[in-house]
Amino acid sequence: MKRLVLLFIASCTLLIAEQISPKQLLIVTTKNWDAPQGSLQRYENIDGKWKKIGKKIKIFVGEKGLAWGSGLHTPQQGLQKKEGDRKAPAGIFSLQEAFGYEPLDINYPYLVMTKHHHCVDDSNSKWYNQVIDSREIAKDYTSHEVMRFDANYYRYGIMVGHNRANKPYGGSCIFIHIKDIPTMGCTAMLENEMVEILRWLNPASDPLLIQAPKSEIKRLLAPFGL
Repeated sequence: MKRLVLLFIASCTLLIAEQISPKQLLIVTTKNWDAPQGSLQRYENIDGKWKKIGKKIKIFVGEKGLAWGSGLHTPQQGLQKKEGDRKAPAGIFSLQEAFGYEPLDINYPYLVMTKHHHCVDDSNSKWYNQVIDSREIAKDYTSHEVMRFDANYYRYGIMVGHNRANKPYGGSCIFIHIKDIPTMGCTAMLENEMVEILRWLNPASDPLLIQAPKSEIKRLLAPFGL
């Protein structure tokens, strides 16, 4: 297990894995805590210097904006992300597996979803905040998201490492995916933009999502030299 260390940065204390040295960042910034949309800029560390990758793109977050989530940062004061609040999580998050409806030739870990794959959002289930194959487990939940359906929203996406402890009511099923309107708590963009990001991601670069309103983003970026 990776040893954790505290990094004291100005007024912000961040908890990150010592062995993680991210070389790819997805930085999402919104106007304020209530804004349902914002922008995403990619960065890559090349020869020790951060370089912007591609153009800034328009993204959508939760219908009701952002709230502090549970990620690689220590708990922050302020409104906290909760199940069903229609807010996307703010903070620093690892990126887990990518996913989609059909195979995609990329370097990043990728899972093909079927109608049997569910993301469980029932806080009373032992499968809460986990994507499971419903054919392979004893179903104990009454609420879930189907990971493959007629709309293209999950045709391509990435699982965000939010609430990795699966704390009940802490917020579940947080993804980066396709959509052109605000979401229930995910971060969304157009399909071609989603595919471009998937092709760019490199698992060896330990990519992170850093997401926050304009008033907080500089504080979160400080440990990374941005």
